Amino acid sequence: MNRFIFLLYSAFFAFFACKENTPPANQSPVDPPVVQYSGNPAIDKLTDEIAQSPSNASLYAARGAAWYENENYDEGIADMEKAISLDSTRAGYYHLLADMYLDYYKSLKALHTMEKAAATFPKRIPTLLKLAEFQFILKQYNDALFTLERIRAIDPQNAEMFFMFGRVFKDMNRMDEAANAFQSAVENDPDHADAWVHLAQLMADKKSPLAERYFDNALRLDSNNIGVLHAKAYYLSNTMNDLRGAIEIYKKINTINPQYTAGYYNTGLLYLDMDSIARAYKSFDLAVQFAPQSPDAYYHRGMAAEMMGNKKQALADYKTVLNFDPDFASAIEGVKRLQK
Repeated sequence: MNRFIFLLYSAFFAFFACKENTPPANQSPVDPPVVQYSGNPAIDKLTDEIAQSPSNASLYAARGAAWYENENYDEGIADMEKAISLDSTRAGYYHLLADMYLDYYKSLKALHTMEKAAATFPKRIPTLLKLAEFQFILKQYNDALFTLERIRAIDPQNAEMFFMFGRVFKDMNRMDEAANAFQSAVENDPDHADAWVHLAQLMADKKSPLAERYFDNALRLDSNNIGVLHAKAYYLSNTMNDLRGAIEIYKKINTINPQYTAGYYNTGLLYLDMDSIARAYKSFDLAVQFAPQSPDAYYHRGMAAEMMGNKKQALADYKTVLNFDPDFASAIEGVKRLQK
């Protein structure tokens, strides 16, 4: 039986300024424009403070961050642009503005913001790393590699630089270079859990026994990291055929987080592979309880029920699947088979 396991991974820069009406005679040109209150006490408090100190960049930045937290992107972006116009020496302002643009699906503006930040702070490693990350996200791999080389010239042993090199090389399918980069990352920072995981996954793809050791190094840093545990379970089941070992890890995951549906679902799949149908049914039943909108969980519970001879339960589950996905071929076949 095939197993399907869910895996838990510039040309210009434009500034836009709001037009302000000519202030009335009793209002100074430096006074802020009249604004509508938001109803959010924290934001409205900052608005009052800005009215008293309209040239204070930090107040605009704080309000921008508050807007961002509430997903008011237009207002947040306007405030961060105002903050930068008042004080362009704060790298964090550029970083936050870039994050806003990215989350607002304006990825090129996000990239251009970080390019301007890197030009303004050419030796600041966190800014260069963030630029490289944005270039990576936008699949501008050669630009990302160039930015990372700028970091290497400043700090040749920077672990986060090596980690980013690894991510870029991995996406470019340059796996040996990726592995070397991740290895350099953990050599310079043995507590870099993400680098250990990426390195372990690359070794797993090569079916190298080093993979399990690397997963364990990541778990040494955080034994309850669900993402790392899941990755190790996937490695054990799909590469080492250690189904029982994988099941034990999924059980630990569900002890840590009882609502982690993939743990129950994947356990059920592994029990099916082991022909332990009753245990598979119980696992899929738990998956259905915690993910009642999942057609896959219903389908596999139905399949286990059918294998146990419970045709009534199986038919009910297959029909539930079709309520979610009328084109689910295996459920269609199951209904036809049981209604003969």
